Amino acid sequence: MAEKMSVSRSAVAKWESNKGMPDIENLKSMALLFNVSIDYLLSDESTIDFSEMKEPIALDDFEVTGKCRSKEDAVVLAKYPNATGIYPLIRSKKLNKTENVLDFLFQPGIFQIANYAADNSAYYLVVNNNKQYLVNVTKEFIKSIELAKKITDKKFVVGDNKFKKAAYKIVG
Repeated sequence: MAEKMSVSRSAVAKWESNKGMPDIENLKSMALLFNVSIDYLLSDESTIDFSEMKEPIALDDFEVTGKCRSKEDAVVLAKYPNATGIYPLIRSKKLNKTENVLDFLFQPGIFQIANYAADNSAYYLVVNNNKQYLVNVTKEFIKSIELAKKITDKKFVVGDNKFKKAAYKIVG
C-alpha cells in the first residue's frame, strides 16, 4: 500500500496502529486505491478489512459445467472448491444525492449503464472456512477481499457499490 500511495511504510504503520492520521491528499489516494469514498474510509462501520488477494487468470481456460452458468462462475468454483457458499451478485452503483436527482430528471438509468460499461466484471459472495469474501472476476484476474462484517442480507452495500444476490447459487 505504501508503494502504491508513494508514502513511507512507517506512515502506513502509524495509520494502521492509530498513532497517526493520513492527510486529505493521502485519503484521496487511499480512496482511489480501494475504489471507495473518503466518507467510507472514515466510517467506523467498515465492511471490508482490506485483506486482498489478486491472482492472474486466463478466463478462456475455464469451462462451463455443472451449476456454473458462466466461465466466471467456473473460475470462482475452481478457486474455492471447498466453499460452503458461492453466491453470484448483481452489482450497481450507489448513487449520491446529486446523481439520483440528475438520473431521475434527465435519463433514468444512465449512471448505472455508464458504471456497468466501466466495470462489467462478475462479482460473488463466497463463504469459505467461516470467512466471507467479496470476489471479483475479470478476463485477466480474480480478486478476493475478506469481509470484516458478516453479510446475511440478500442486498448489501460495500463502498460505492450496491450488491444483490442473484436468483441462483453455485454452492450453498
